[in-house]
Amino acid sequence: MSSALLLSVVLAYFALLLGIAFYTSRHSNNESFFIGNRSSKWWVVAFGMVGTSLSGMTFISVPGTVGLNGFDYFQVVIGYWAGYFAVIYILLPIYYRMQLTSIYTYLEKRLGTTAYKTGALFFILSRTLGATLRLYLVIKVLELFLLEKMGISFEVTAIVILALILLYTYRGGVKTIVWTDTLQTTFMLLALIICVTYIMRDMDLSLGAAWQTMRGAGFTRLVNTDPMSAGFFLKQVLGGAFITIAMTGLDQEMMQKNISVSNLKDAQKNMLTLSFLQAGVVFVFLLLGGLLYLYAMQHGAAFAEVMVDGQAKTQFLLNGADIAGDRIFPEIAFSYLPPLIGIIFIIGLISALFPSADGALTALTSSFCIDILGLKRRDDWDERKRSRVRLIVHNTFAVVFLGCVFFFREADNGSLIQTLLVVAGYTYGPLLALFTFGIFTRRKVTDAAVPLICILSPVLCYILKKFDKEWLGGYTIGTELLMINAGIAFLLLLLFARKKEAH
Repeated sequence: MSSALLLSVVLAYFALLLGIAFYTSRHSNNESFFIGNRSSKWWVVAFGMVGTSLSGMTFISVPGTVGLNGFDYFQVVIGYWAGYFAVIYILLPIYYRMQLTSIYTYLEKRLGTTAYKTGALFFILSRTLGATLRLYLVIKVLELFLLEKMGISFEVTAIVILALILLYTYRGGVKTIVWTDTLQTTFMLLALIICVTYIMRDMDLSLGAAWQTMRGAGFTRLVNTDPMSAGFFLKQVLGGAFITIAMTGLDQEMMQKNISVSNLKDAQKNMLTLSFLQAGVVFVFLLLGGLLYLYAMQHGAAFAEVMVDGQAKTQFLLNGADIAGDRIFPEIAFSYLPPLIGIIFIIGLISALFPSADGALTALTSSFCIDILGLKRRDDWDERKRSRVRLIVHNTFAVVFLGCVFFFREADNGSLIQTLLVVAGYTYGPLLALFTFGIFTRRKVTDAAVPLICILSPVLCYILKKFDKEWLGGYTIGTELLMINAGIAFLLLLLFARKKEAH
């Protein structure tokens, strides 16, 4: 397949995004950037948020997990679905009743300025790491299967992609992203459906026959019944529920789009629709993963036990190369499927990338400007100065993104979807504890103790996870890391709490 052709497709895609950005950012101001003037259509936001919630990580890593873990990941997705109800009926009513632009303003009103700043900083840390991890994965794939052949380096690719994201988000913000996310989600889902359909037709399998073949190969295992395993069903479901509450309901990026809808009822419809769409789409990604492994096995691939650094490791070898995990989808798409499917793969991949990267950049800019700099409270700043400060912050975060992408390149350990969940467990735990303490207790917390508690809790969790098998009789901590982290932080908050003063 011609690398120049693929590159042309990528550039044409960017040109389309820039055209949408130009159209939607006309007459935009700071309110357009931060919350889209609260005029977004709920059904547009719901559909576009599918792409944001899934990202390039889902597009690449989720199909890759099927070979060794079957459909285990869907246990987490069941938990996601349950977690959405807490967001819909507990958090959204609070955000709309208080008419928040930044959701972390709730912490200031309930717990004080230090809790407010701490919560915002933990969001900034969490979203920066999560977004750049997803961004790194897609740039890595583009480098390995496209740009390396053209002599274009990883560094140049990362810089160009971030520059292009800046171009179409720097003015319109949420007002633009609501529509670009809708376009990108459409392309991502079309790519997914086309790839699944083509592989089944090429292997002469109906949907029922494909399922039976995957089942025979052990790829459809869903329920993990080993309570000592990190993938145990109950742990995955509970962990998934709390991950959704934290990574959606307490995340400025996700809520910034949601509260751009004009009223609570429509915002709740948006989230309910998203919960069903996300579960269905992830299931199809897992189905695609099973088909990819079957397709590779039909072309000579096989599982093999090999020794890596003195330890036995299962690999999925095709022509002597391990293509399990993050490599299988791009490897099959570019090396074994027709060129048209390779083009569709590239379109789907970059469509999965940008809803998470552009939204994160916008949300981080919003949170830093509003929560840390207090931009909306600066009466001595006119609209022009506020816009100038916002652009400086926006560009600075792009540079930070670049540095994190380069860091992840050095720290890459293979499949990144589990890495993302672990990062979320450490960084969102204190944020979940702060909101839980604020909503479900009537107590006040000693202001100065909040930052120390929010730092101490992840440190204790890191030590516990490092020695979990040794200290817990073989028990392995998985997605419940977030709950443990939040639980420790919540107990420490109670320890330093006092009764709320009566008014």
